[in-house]
Amino acid sequence: MSPVQTEVIRRKLSVIVNNLKALEPFDKINADDYAADLYRRKAVERLLQELIEAAIDINTHIIVEAGGPVPDNYFDTFLRMGELGALSMVLARAIAPSAGLRNRLVHQYDELDDRIILKAVELAQDQYARYVKEIGTYLER
Repeated sequence: MSPVQTEVIRRKLSVIVNNLKALEPFDKINADDYAADLYRRKAVERLLQELIEAAIDINTHIIVEAGGPVPDNYFDTFLRMGELGALSMVLARAIAPSAGLRNRLVHQYDELDDRIILKAVELAQDQYARYVKEIGTYLER
């Protein structure tokens, strides 16, 4: 991987790490309190969207660098990362559905279920922390 590509990927990993840290206060928030605060909801939605998009960008960079065609959808970029060995297949399969959440955040923002968003925060804390670690290990190889 070229130094420029590695730097781009590390910068995007920082976005994920920073957004995970910003999401920490919302990890165990009461659903009623969350639903009652528009600014809180919008902050959480945007933080999730950005961290998922950063991962999709990383996936795309690594897939292209490996010489493969970029999958037609964001979900498959995670699976392809598993096939390349950049992510474990267990994590790739677990985290791939977050691409669908990204699409709902961007295109169906008026139909979001607060419970799903709060569950996504909880999942992100685990899955995306593992994603950052696995991509970091991949870059060091």
